[in-house]
Amino acid sequence: MKRKILVTGGTGYIGSHTTVELIEEGFEVIIIDNLCNSKADVVNRIHKITGVKPLLEVFDLCDQKKLDSFIQKHKDISAFIHFAAFKAVGESVNKPLDYYRNNLVSLINLLEVMKCYGIPDLVFSSSCTVYGQPEKLPVTEDAPLQPATSPYGNTKQIGEAIIRDTTISDKNIKAISLRYFNPIGAHASALIGELPEGVPENLVPYLTQTGIGIREELKVFGDDYDTSDGSCIRDYLHVVDLAKAHVIAIKRLIEGNNKTNYEVFNLGTGNGVSVLEAIRSFERVSGIKLKYKIVGRRAGDIEKIWADPSYANKELGWRTLSSLDEAMKTAWDWEKTIRSNKL
Repeated sequence: MKRKILVTGGTGYIGSHTTVELIEEGFEVIIIDNLCNSKADVVNRIHKITGVKPLLEVFDLCDQKKLDSFIQKHKDISAFIHFAAFKAVGESVNKPLDYYRNNLVSLINLLEVMKCYGIPDLVFSSSCTVYGQPEKLPVTEDAPLQPATSPYGNTKQIGEAIIRDTTISDKNIKAISLRYFNPIGAHASALIGELPEGVPENLVPYLTQTGIGIREELKVFGDDYDTSDGSCIRDYLHVVDLAKAHVIAIKRLIEGNNKTNYEVFNLGTGNGVSVLEAIRSFERVSGIKLKYKIVGRRAGDIEKIWADPSYANKELGWRTLSSLDEAMKTAWDWEKTIRSNKL
């Protein structure tokens, strides 16, 4: 019998890639998504990749009654992977209440149905933003959490604390928080990828949209940081590598291989890449010279951060396989596929 996994936010960027990896590993996947930043036809594209069309239920996780009614119909769910959240740092600075309400109420509702219906396992989509601007690089899981630089980052810190406290109070609940660094790229099929609504908040979709002519030029937020070229430094990892980590984490929980009821892992390459270096990578794989200009710093951005992924490498047996250029190429292939109306 296949294990049934609930993926919240499963038509979104990381959620859709993780759904593909779960199906290919033999799991049955059910998706809950309110489609605020994704489209329902993603499940058809997942079907094209895997031969399996996951069930999609469209509603908002903040609606506790709808969630409870849903779980009553699917009491054989083994575990949750929770992606559903607002995730733009800049937007969270302007709309903090939206972020606190959406990101925290949805998590609390999930944990309550886990307790009520005896669903033991949760993988939580966390973020390197929990570290704020770290005092020491690269960042290990033991690094002290600095004050969050954005409401988005704060919702991840608070979310982790809520989960940790729940696992302490209820020994039947186990959870893993995966602290992502910066996911980029798309599935090799070019059938799923990052497709934000409106103006992209993340760098790579802005790069690809500028490259294809949708955006007139790219804005680089600041060139006066204490880095080699003055632009911010991040740790960019391929989204498929990231998705595979969720499958490993789910198996770890289901098989009882977790060391404690609550674990955290950094997911990154271990390499810091500046915004200007990322631009050059895109230019290499696309053959296009990007038009960009330097503008002022963006509220909520930190200067530099990259992971020490050695704990995840050792404990999970997980590591990134794709290079920056390889990830950029898949992002560019995805952008060209979208705009050619081949989907």
